[in-house]
Amino acid sequence: MVRAVVLPAVNAPLRIAEIELPEPGPGQVRVRLAAAGVCHSDLSLSNGTLRQPAPAVLGHEGAGTVTAVGPEVATVAPGDQVVLNWAPACGDCHFCGLAEPWLCDRSGAAANVPYATLAADGSALYPGVGTAAFAEETVVPAHAVLPLPAGVPLTDAALLGCAVLTGWGAVHHSARVRAGESVAVYGAGGVGLATLQAARIAGAGPIVAVDVSPEKEELARAAGATEFVLSGDRTAKRVRELTGGHGVDVAVECVGRADTIRTAWSSTRRGGRTTVVGIGGQEQQVTFHALELFYFGRTLSGCVYGNSDPARDLPVIAGHVRSGAFDLGALVTDRIGLEGIPAAFEAMLAGRGGRALIVF
Repeated sequence: MVRAVVLPAVNAPLRIAEIELPEPGPGQVRVRLAAAGVCHSDLSLSNGTLRQPAPAVLGHEGAGTVTAVGPEVATVAPGDQVVLNWAPACGDCHFCGLAEPWLCDRSGAAANVPYATLAADGSALYPGVGTAAFAEETVVPAHAVLPLPAGVPLTDAALLGCAVLTGWGAVHHSARVRAGESVAVYGAGGVGLATLQAARIAGAGPIVAVDVSPEKEELARAAGATEFVLSGDRTAKRVRELTGGHGVDVAVECVGRADTIRTAWSSTRRGGRTTVVGIGGQEQQVTFHALELFYFGRTLSGCVYGNSDPARDLPVIAGHVRSGAFDLGALVTDRIGLEGIPAAFEAMLAGRGGRALIVF
């Protein structure tokens, strides 16, 4: 049996329970988790902002060791260290054919199929985002694991599975930040801190971090921010003042709120680019008037999983980790056990800290 954190129903309290995992079937692997990050998307799944069948075991940012493989698996073997990939591309759909694997039609299929049972009564459990990382072990499709590049600590490698790939991709693929460009990052949580590090590695400057919490300034500056702005009524104006009155070349929104998206847009220069990473609810409506769209000539774009191809990007990021340019540990402000997940959710709601990392 395996200990896991179970979401009984949308908006229900999480609880720790024993679950039964089947042996991996054809095309599946079993992974013993070393660590899992607590992401804001997990909170959104638990409260219904994002869809997830329940009861479920959430968690999608993880790393661990393969303990068993099913038939027809040739890509990994028992003993291999891997990173979970919560959005594995099928390689065959329309978007995969366009070389846009982050938009794959079938990447979320595993989340809708029961994968385990509750030990207490045998009821079926669904894997959160197809990975179910809030557990000591999980069973996932073989294409949902990526070999961990050499030289990256297994525990901190969990962060590569979501926060780092998303932040890195937002900078290098969605916004395509060039050396010398100015960047503002809205939200200094786990993804925001990864985005700041990616902007620093890209050679951006100045790099402005924006957050509602003054306690985030130290974290943001350690990640690469050269300036820090406390979010408020004059946020966009303050960011423009820090860039000669013009506004930043690029703004990356990591919060998912209508007012923050609007502020990020307003803080960019004419012709600037705003990339939205944060996931908001349907009630979050962002408005623009037709004249400003013409006059400012700005670009607003969504960003799914950093517009990343994990198989391509993970080795590149790992190289920066090995060189010391990218500090995975700097994203983590709390190392917890499974029982600490509810408190980590509360901290995210309150805007406290960076990433909470479950260490098994």
